[in-house]
Amino acid sequence: MAQPKAAFVPQLRALAACAALAGGWLAGPAAAQNFPITPNQRSTAEQVAMAGVPISELAPNAPDSYTVKSGDTLWAISGLFLKSPWRWPELWGMNMQEVRNPHRIYPGQQLVLEKINGRATLRMRAQGGLDTPPTDTVRVSPRARVASLADASLPTLDPNLLDPFLAEPIILNENTLERAPRIVAAPDVRVLMTRGDRAYARGVTGSPLQLREAGMPEEFRVFRNARPLVDPITKAVLGYEAQYLGKASMVRSETVQQVKAKNGDTNPMPVPATIDILAAKEEIRVGDRLLAEPARQVVSYVPRAPEVRIEGAIVSVYGSAVAMAGQNQIVVINKGTADGIESGHVLAVLKDGAQLQDRSQAGERTQIKLPNERNGLLMVFRPFEKLSYALILEITDGVEIGDRIANPR
Repeated sequence: MAQPKAAFVPQLRALAACAALAGGWLAGPAAAQNFPITPNQRSTAEQVAMAGVPISELAPNAPDSYTVKSGDTLWAISGLFLKSPWRWPELWGMNMQEVRNPHRIYPGQQLVLEKINGRATLRMRAQGGLDTPPTDTVRVSPRARVASLADASLPTLDPNLLDPFLAEPIILNENTLERAPRIVAAPDVRVLMTRGDRAYARGVTGSPLQLREAGMPEEFRVFRNARPLVDPITKAVLGYEAQYLGKASMVRSETVQQVKAKNGDTNPMPVPATIDILAAKEEIRVGDRLLAEPARQVVSYVPRAPEVRIEGAIVSVYGSAVAMAGQNQIVVINKGTADGIESGHVLAVLKDGAQLQDRSQAGERTQIKLPNERNGLLMVFRPFEKLSYALILEITDGVEIGDRIANPR
């Protein structure tokens, strides 16, 4: 059976036509949904989609065309064409309702750079007379195989950089962890538990740890030590970061049994829930807390500059033994959704300028501060209300707590 490689892929016929798509967003590989937009919104989308970026923003050796390969990432291709990779949506064209998600691109498609009147735009080279994705046929042998069309599109970054952190870092409100179910014992006298071990846990007082549905084990993440994250500027506590330890699955619910005491009386006594440790990043022990495993979310991270002015600082470097972060490491910043931060926002990392005395003129000893200098870039991938986790994309020198962040332009 012949089957197109990229059926149902969104089409880009021309960057001007992209603006016409501003009234809808892609709900799935084959489903679109329309949303009302104002005339001003449509006008803005058309201007950006048709204008592109100034030629001065192109990378010095930007190619006239490029064929997308398996293993490419959106960030790498952005850097191939642009000095400022976060301006990719402007080069590619914008969908007003889904500005964070430019049209998908797939291996085999050819991107063509066009320069007109001092501006640059990007389009796909026509396939068979139409601007369409590759339509080579693939002979599918009769074997069981499940594949998602969406999975074939290029990721923003190497998934290995972010996937381990999507379930691990978590920011909580005060006392959230203290109110969570806790591990109370192991089957024997052991103190530490790891993958494959069994343990027992109890819920909070008055709320026993139970299965949501009979016969369906509940999955949890195991945490310890919710430490405060303090704003390095205001010294206010913005949230609490829990230390991720591993995963567990509940086998039996917590119950209450009538137990005969030594004096002959029968009293109700709680029987903890039974859990199995599925994974362990570190040893798990009595007192560690359980939080329900959240549903897996698939997020498309498309690098772009924030639409609002951002001025903040690095609050924490992820990893208890790490004092300074380098490229591809995780940091926490003191800005979140309340400040307009979204997944995919790119921010510049700034190093504070040194404070010193001006000795350039005889007899003058004025105390001066040198300007803050840009040290690299980071991208937010998991925002909370007041804090966000971000991945360091590029860095010149190490990143420390207190380093400033700002809009990349």
